[in-house]
Amino acid sequence: MIQSNPLVQFLKWEKEVPNDLFLRQPFEGEWRNWTFQQAGEEARKIAAGLKQLNLPNRSNVALLSKNCAHWIIADLAIMMAGHISVPLYATLTAQSIQQILEHSESKTIIIGKLDHYKAQQEGIPVSMIRIGIELYGIKESHSWENMLATEKPVSEVASWDYDELLTIMYTSGTTGKPKGVMHSAGNFDAVLNVAISDLLLPKRPRLFSYLPISHIAERMGVEMAGIYLGGMFSFAESLETFPKNLSDTQPDVFFAVPRIWAKFREKISEKLPPKKLNTLLSIPIINNVIRKSIKKKLGLSKATHIYSGAAPISVDMLEWFDKIGVTIYQAIGMTEDCIYSHFNRAGANRFGTVGKALSGLQFKIADDGEMRIKNPSLMKGYYKEHELTVAAFDEQGFLKTGDKAEKDKDGYVSIVGRVKDQFKTDKGKYVSPAPIEMMLTANQDIEQACVVGMGIPQPIALVVLSAAGKAKSKEDIALSLANSISQVNPNLESYEKLEKAVIMKGEWTIENGLITPTLKVKRNEVEKIHIPKYPTWYHTQPGVVIWE
Repeated sequence: MIQSNPLVQFLKWEKEVPNDLFLRQPFEGEWRNWTFQQAGEEARKIAAGLKQLNLPNRSNVALLSKNCAHWIIADLAIMMAGHISVPLYATLTAQSIQQILEHSESKTIIIGKLDHYKAQQEGIPVSMIRIGIELYGIKESHSWENMLATEKPVSEVASWDYDELLTIMYTSGTTGKPKGVMHSAGNFDAVLNVAISDLLLPKRPRLFSYLPISHIAERMGVEMAGIYLGGMFSFAESLETFPKNLSDTQPDVFFAVPRIWAKFREKISEKLPPKKLNTLLSIPIINNVIRKSIKKKLGLSKATHIYSGAAPISVDMLEWFDKIGVTIYQAIGMTEDCIYSHFNRAGANRFGTVGKALSGLQFKIADDGEMRIKNPSLMKGYYKEHELTVAAFDEQGFLKTGDKAEKDKDGYVSIVGRVKDQFKTDKGKYVSPAPIEMMLTANQDIEQACVVGMGIPQPIALVVLSAAGKAKSKEDIALSLANSISQVNPNLESYEKLEKAVIMKGEWTIENGLITPTLKVKRNEVEKIHIPKYPTWYHTQPGVVIWE
C-alpha cells in the first residue's frame, strides 16, 4: 500500500482537475461554488495568515463551525500551515468549549457558521487568537476575509509523516467528559484505502455534508472519503432548507443516523399513510413509479451507497426503507478506531447486524461479551490522558469498544448492548437496554426511548413522543404504547420485561444536554434528572402508560 495523507490527496486532485467543482454551498437560496483550484488558493492564503501568527510548529488550532465550505477549506489550511486541527461541535455550550480549548492547549481558533455564537463566545479564553469568518457574522480580532485580501498564498505546504499527529478529535461525551482522541495522518490513510476498496466507493462522488464533521463518521466517511475520491461537496443552508438542498444535490453516497431515517419515514407517512403506500406498492408498474418518486423527493435517486451508523437502527426501519427501494447499509465504528470496523455492503447486507469486518481488522469477543478490535488506524491515545489510554486497550493491544457483540457463522456481527449501559434491577438482574429501546422505536409515535431500572423490580421505558405521536389524543397514545410493550415483552427474559412506559413532558435536545450532537441519548444525564422518580412511577402510578 502506498502511504499518503489527506493533504497529498487534495493536492493531487487540485493539480489534475483544477477547474472541476469541489465545494458548493447555498446562501439565501443561491449556490456559491468553489473549484479545486479556488478552494486550494483560499486555503493557501489562510495557511499564510496562520503562519503570520508565528505559532510554534505543529500547534493545536481549533475549528468551531457548522458544516460549510469554509470548514473544509480551514481543515486544509491548518494542514498546509503544518498545524494540528482540533474540531469542536458547533452546538457545544460555552462551558464545554472552554473545557476543550484549555485541555487541548489550542493556540488559536477559527470561528465559522454558527447559530448561537454570542452564547458560546465567553467560552473562548481571552488570550486565544480568534479568526472570525465575517460572512457568517463573526467579527473578531482577526478576519478570514482580511487574510484572503492581504495574504499571498503559501508557495510550499507542510509535509506530514505517516505516524505524525494530524488531529485531536474530542468525543461527544455520551458517558461523561469528552476525551481528545489523537489520530495520525497514517490512521486516516489506512482506513480510507481499505474502505474505498472493500466498499467499492464510487470515484468523483457527489456528497452531501450535514452531520457534524467534528464527528469521526462524517469526518472520515464524507470529508476525507470525498477528498481521497475527488468528490464534490454540497451543504445545507439551514434546517428548513435541508430537504430542498438534499434534493438539489442527489448525492451518490449518503450517511445518516437512525433519528434522521425516522424523520424521513415520518414525513413520507404524512403524505402517504402506510395503508395507501402498501396498496400502491402492490400494484405492478405503479410500484416502480412510486419508489422512484419517493427517492427523488428524498434526494436519494442517485445514491448507490447509503449508510446508517452512530446508533442501532431497527430491522423494522431497514425493511420499511428497503420496501421503497432505499437499501440502507448499517455500519459501526467509533472515534477511537477511526471507523475502521464493520460494514454491511452491496452483496453482503444482513439486517439486524453491523456487517462484516473490513479487510485487515482483527476481532475478538472477551469473556464479558465485549467486542475488541485491532487495526492499523487505532488511536494514538487520549490527549494528555495516559491512564485512560492504557485502560482503553487490553494486554494484547486490542481496543475495548464497550459494545457487547455476537458473531454468526457467516462473519456478520450483531451489537446486543453496551457494557457500561447495563443496569441492575433490585432483583439483582442485569439488563442491556439498547436492544429493547430499538424494538420500542419501531413505533412511529416514539421519537426517543431510554429503558431504565435502577432500584426498581422491573425496567420501565422513558419515552419522548414523535411529531406523529404528539398529534394523537392521550387515549390513542396510551393504546399505541401499550401495544408496543405487549409486542416487545414476549421477546424478553422475565427480568427484562417492561413494567410501563413514562411519557416525558419535555424534549431531549442537544441544547439541554440530553442528547449528543450525533443525536444519541445521554443516558447518564437523563438518569440524573429522573432516577429519584423511578420508585414512584413504578409502584404508585396506575396504568401501563403514564405521563411524567
